[in-house]
Amino acid sequence: MTVLQNCINKKSNVNCIWLMRQAGRYLPEFREIRSKNQDFIELCLNENLSSEITVQPLRRFNIDAAIIFSDILLLPFALGQPVKFKKDLGPLLGEINFNKMSKVNEMQFIDKLKPVYNAIKKTKDKAELKNKDLIGFVGAPWTILIYMLNQKSPKNDDIELTLKDKKFIEDLLEVIVRYLKIHINNQIESGATIIQIFDSWAGLLNNKDYDKYIYNPTKDLVNFVKSKKTPVICFPKGISDYKNYVSLVKPDVISIDYNVDPKKISESIDIPVQGGLNPNFLIGDKEELKANAKKYLDIFKDKPYIFNLGHGVLPNTDPGMVDYLVKFVKNYS
Repeated sequence: MTVLQNCINKKSNVNCIWLMRQAGRYLPEFREIRSKNQDFIELCLNENLSSEITVQPLRRFNIDAAIIFSDILLLPFALGQPVKFKKDLGPLLGEINFNKMSKVNEMQFIDKLKPVYNAIKKTKDKAELKNKDLIGFVGAPWTILIYMLNQKSPKNDDIELTLKDKKFIEDLLEVIVRYLKIHINNQIESGATIIQIFDSWAGLLNNKDYDKYIYNPTKDLVNFVKSKKTPVICFPKGISDYKNYVSLVKPDVISIDYNVDPKKISESIDIPVQGGLNPNFLIGDKEELKANAKKYLDIFKDKPYIFNLGHGVLPNTDPGMVDYLVKFVKNYS
């Protein structure tokens, strides 16, 4: 069993660490690849480059897991909704043709995402992955839904208007959940040893809608991952009540964002916790980074804890600061 899985199973006191967006824009070796591959979706679907990008941070840092280089929006892409990424704007999605989407069958969907599964197979056999986990991931149903409806990164004032067509929303959510399970299953079958569910826009939703859009559909996915005997981590960024989320959704690990009080989380949640550190500390100075990393390590000292950030590594981060953080976490006692 790997260090990360030992932590999840509450069998290890060793400090383990990996970072969200550890493979990406802050690494010069990634930027070199990206400069020659302008279409982001095509890059994600290039199994050789995706596998190479995945292991780049493992060559630099003593981290305990790789996360496959991919994107949550490959799901709407594979269902036929146009997806592209525009510099400084982020993702832009086309119109939803639900009639056409409804006719996509499982084999067509899998075939479109086969390069992702091939990349996982290639990566799990690499020397860099020896005794380390390979994390597969999906977007949570709510986050995928709001991206598909809004066709770009959403804002608070869009939500009520976006959700007005209740019947269409229910039908679309059903399709999303069905194909998320297919995507998860194929990642596990290809060699992913852990699944993380990213609910990047959980914080936009009103509490009254949590059951319908967050708790129930995410729990459905969590139960599915567990049925595959695979640990599942949930990251409901910005959600107002982590304790309630854990009690209802029941993930194996809860990943917290940087706006929550880690002390409160430590006192109220009895499953393994991941993350929390503000990624902005990686672009500050070393003493500030050390002090804030120490805070999390001290708070969760006697609990199963996976060191991570409260969001992804920022593009302007110095890789030397990541190296400093990883070494500090690994050596701290």
